[in-house]
Amino acid sequence: MYGYYLSLGFRSLRRNPILTTLMVLTLSVGVAASMTTLTLLRGMSGDPIPEKSDVLFVPLLDNRPLDNGPATDPEPPEQLTLRDAMALWERGEGERQTPIYGISPPIDSGRADLPPFFNDGLAVGRDFFAMFDVPFLHGQPWSAEDDERGTQVAVIGRSLAERVFGEGVNPVGQTLRASDNVFQIVGVIDTWNPLPKFYRLVGSGSFDTSEDIYLPIRTAIARELNVSGNINCNSTPPAPGFRGLVEGECNWVQFWVELASADDRAAYAEYLDAYVNEQKALNRFEAPVNNRLYDVRDWLDVREVVSDDTRTSTWLAFGFLLVCLVNTVGLLLAKFSARPGEIGVRRALGASRGEVFRQYLTEAAVIGLVGAGTGIALTLGALAFIRDFNRGIAQLTHLDVPMLAIAVVVSVLAAIVAGLLPTWRACQVVPALQLKSQ
Repeated sequence: MYGYYLSLGFRSLRRNPILTTLMVLTLSVGVAASMTTLTLLRGMSGDPIPEKSDVLFVPLLDNRPLDNGPATDPEPPEQLTLRDAMALWERGEGERQTPIYGISPPIDSGRADLPPFFNDGLAVGRDFFAMFDVPFLHGQPWSAEDDERGTQVAVIGRSLAERVFGEGVNPVGQTLRASDNVFQIVGVIDTWNPLPKFYRLVGSGSFDTSEDIYLPIRTAIARELNVSGNINCNSTPPAPGFRGLVEGECNWVQFWVELASADDRAAYAEYLDAYVNEQKALNRFEAPVNNRLYDVRDWLDVREVVSDDTRTSTWLAFGFLLVCLVNTVGLLLAKFSARPGEIGVRRALGASRGEVFRQYLTEAAVIGLVGAGTGIALTLGALAFIRDFNRGIAQLTHLDVPMLAIAVVVSVLAAIVAGLLPTWRACQVVPALQLKSQ
């Protein structure tokens, strides 16, 4: 029976094309507005590494002087000094750990047709790749001995490998000149763009593409590769330039630790407290112990990856959808109220009010289906516009299969909700009165 009602619903679209077009457009615009903002919100607020988000942590230590400590801002600095990051890394209290700082070395391909260019990268420990489930296309991370000795090795991204060495070429074992130093390539990362870019929310856009060159952090420090990112110094560095960053109380290194389980969080927090107290004995960390230990979800909240403006925009878009529903109700009332004679004949031939209700509600659902198709097209257009307008969030502007399904469900449910009142009114038609008036 519902198949018959569906066929009637599609036929009824042609009865009053102007009214039908108005209903479809009204509904589809509301669906497009809500789905566009929901797509962006979903991309921003998703868990970028759900299988590990409860065991990956960012530790923060408060090395600020007393006159600029918790009394002025309870949150400690968003990064660590190199001294503290290296100490935590070398002690290895977690299952895995890595310091991170951004670099942007000039790349010299050695080819006449490709002039030197700058490329974003990271100085990290070898655990970085296993901690964050980085996929490898060729090769593997450098060894623990390379980490220890600061060997001139590198892992590069797929796009950089194809740009310098050509598509389909495995460059493992070849060399790459970066910042006037020659590095041997030991691995090539496949396309990897977690959303948001949780591992580097300081000094980089939350939705930027991943870096394309990775060097051992000791190698980067020994070669004095400049920092690409945020630097916050609590006092005047003891020496100028890069040496001052290395030796001073400047916060410019991010640090991540992976624990065996979420239950180990409290024990690691106690270890951080003990470390700070140990440093206090060395006349560091003037302020009271004020450490933080954030897991991935906490860190996204602290860094406000999803802003209040984004959430407000989403609610406003669904409010606009509600306004569109109210208008659709009026249009459906006009459509159904023009057919009392048809309803009277059906009732006189034995159709119950329930059957009439199901028929007309199915017609409303058909309008929702057509509106879903138009709404999806409008959503794709809106996302394409946003992608061109703001490259920083381009990765978020893709409508995947789950969002397509949600768009269809939202449109059909909205049409059904909008059709409840008009359908109920249509069912109140008295067959005898309608037959007498014919």
